Amino acid sequence: MKTVVIGVIGADVHAVGNKIIDHVLTEHGFNVVNIGVLSSQEDFINAAIETNAEAILVSSLYGHGEMDCRFMKENCVEAGLSHVKLYVGGNIVVGKQDFQDVEARFKKMGFDRVYPPGINIEDAVADLKEDLNIE
Repeated sequence: MKTVVIGVIGADVHAVGNKIIDHVLTEHGFNVVNIGVLSSQEDFINAAIETNAEAILVSSLYGHGEMDCRFMKENCVEAGLSHVKLYVGGNIVVGKQDFQDVEARFKKMGFDRVYPPGINIEDAVADLKEDLNIE
């Protein structure tokens, strides 16, 4: 069973989507470590270290995900987690921006997968299974 860390980064308290992601990933057989809302990068990284996680899924709905996620890949590498896959999704930037531009910026920041608001969680699960070599 693959372990994934999920949570809502920064000063964001949007718990409903987090609970849905937790439920769906659990239904698909993942060991979900849900660190909840108002989580720092350090919270995600510490949870991944403690649980030997293979992926970190960052949610953000309040629009400041870009700021909150800055240097996350570098911090993961520094913590010995260079192998951990990084995913981010939700309303991750302020205002209406072209999603291709947003995706490119987050990928440049080291995220493996970037999802727009309203993504079907099943699509993300399929990506996660593909990335972690799960049949």
